[in-house]
Amino acid sequence: MGLPELPFPACDREERVVSRDALVEFESNRYSVPPGRAGAPVEVRARLGELQLEIYTPSGHRIARHRRALSGAGQTVRTPEHASMLERAVLEQFTTNKRCPRKPNRPPGEQARAEAAKLRGQQQADGVVVDLEDYARIARVAGR
Repeated sequence: MGLPELPFPACDREERVVSRDALVEFESNRYSVPPGRAGAPVEVRARLGELQLEIYTPSGHRIARHRRALSGAGQTVRTPEHASMLERAVLEQFTTNKRCPRKPNRPPGEQARAEAAKLRGQQQADGVVVDLEDYARIARVAGR
């Protein structure tokens, strides 16, 4: 028998997890998927000898097709559609609302210092080691 005309269509299939920036790592390169899939499992399929690779969901739907970068090149391959979708998703998260108030830094009270001393296995000191009264007074004046 003679050799077949076409090589055997071997396919490399690898399970991956989508990163927070909607990228999937394969052969030391990163390939984009639509945003909103962060942390989701996907399957990367690459036929030997082909210049393209495909990314599928666990249910078998193809969500991306990319040109295959050289193995180990460290390239990021992102389609213009995925880039604009990711930009839109990021910009939608911004808000013009007033930011959350900061938590005030209050000094510990007598009860908290006594509990801390118990945890450290120490008896509470009779004398004042560090006078935190000035800080407590400032906190009371500030009304927090």
